[in-house]
Parts: sequence; C-alpha cells; structure tokens
Amino acid sequence: LEIHLRQKKPGGFMADIRVLATDLEFPEGPVVMPDGSVVLVEIRGKRLTRVYPDGRKEVVAQIPGGPNGAALGPDGKMYICNNGGFSWIPTGKMIMPGPQPDDYQGGSIQRVDLQSGKVETVVDRCGEHKLRGPNDLVFDAHGRFWFTDFGKTRQRDMDRGLVCYARADGSVCREVIRAMVTPNGIGLSPDGTRLYVAETIPGRVWWWEITEPGQVRIERTGTVNRGHLLAGVPGQVAELLAADR
Repeated sequence: LEIHLRQKKPGGFMADIRVLATDLEFPEGPVVMPDGSVVLVEIRGKRLTRVYPDGRKEVVAQIPGGPNGAALGPDGKMYICNNGGFSWIPTGKMIMPGPQPDDYQGGSIQRVDLQSGKVETVVDRCGEHKLRGPNDLVFDAHGRFWFTDFGKTRQRDMDRGLVCYARADGSVCREVIRAMVTPNGIGLSPDGTRLYVAETIPGRVWWWEITEPGQVRIERTGTVNRGHLLAGVPGQVAELLAADR
C-alpha cells in the first residue's frame, strides 16, 4: 500500500504524484501535520505511524485492537477510533478486513500523546451501550468530536451502526443517529453547519443540518436515517470522506 503526495499546480489541477512511503499495513486516517509530515493509522499493523516528507517512517505508538480513523485534537494529541480488531482475509493481491476476530477487544476512542506515545482510552461506551467498532471521527469548532461506530460483522449477523457526539475529555458521549448500515467516513462542511456520513456497504453518503453542537435536524421524510441522501451509487463502496475547504 502507498501514500501519494499531490502537489497543486496553477489552474487547480492535481499532478506530480509520487510515492512517499510503502510497506504500510492497511493505512487509513492520514492527518497532515504543521511540519509537513503525515500521521496515520495502520489498522492491520496495529500502530500509529508518522511519515516524513523524505519518506522516513516512525512508529508513534503501538495500539492493540484496530486503530482506524484519526484526528488531531485541540490539545495537540491524536484521537484514534479503535474498532477492536478484524480478522484478515487474503483477496487477490490484497489482504482485506473480515469478520469480528476471536481476540476482539471491544471498540473505543483513544488519545495518543505524539511525543511520548502514551495511549489513553477516552470513551468505550455511549450511555449503557459499549462501542462496537468506531471507524472515523472529526472535531468541530467547539473542540468536541463526532464519530461513526461501524459495528462488527460476524458469520451470520452484523451490528447496526451509529453516529455519536462526545467531549474530548470523555465526560459525555451521546448517540445522535441510529440504525445506519456500516457508517464509515464522517466530515463537516467548512462552515460547520452540515454533517456528512458515508455508508460503506450501501454505497451512500448522507447529510444532516446541525442545529446546535451535537444535534442534527431529523427530517420526517420516511428515510431510514431521516437525513438527506447526497449520493448513492449501486455496487460502489463508500468509505472515506472529507470536505474540501
């Protein structure tokens, strides 16, 4: 697997693609740092890794389970969605995530000190319910974060997914949107008024109006998630999501 660095040229075209790093074990959640390095998770490798502009790689922290999405918090620490782990299935030339493994650890949101590598668990449940497979997260202007809980799949059944909202200190975590089908990437519009969520298996992207911090307007339209369907492409997989600023 590779990371590509794209340099923007006059006219807005993306060009000069070059390989920055290789031999990463299922990388996701890249975060561009002020020094030009990129910090990302390696889900299968169970670690948080920093890649420097010259291609040098540095392990920031080993993270048991399944470190998934990542976002830089207002405290300068990296917040990680930990999906609790996958089984891994060879598929063609790749190795892809499979059902819930025997050593599944449960889902959580974790915080990593980028200097020391210390890993702390911030949230592992919303109310009475334990997190199953947190996937991606995004911070808002209030220093709190939205995140998706993808759930876990097993041989004969699967979890319904969630969208949750939490404080960075872990003191509050609330379920906001329920009964989603494998919610994955999550993002905010540049002005912070819309929440976007991608559903992997159905190949759909939804949006909701944010009415106040941690709240969305639920539409009475009869749709499953009571949101607005932005895009749906049959046969395609919707995973990562980012808003262009």
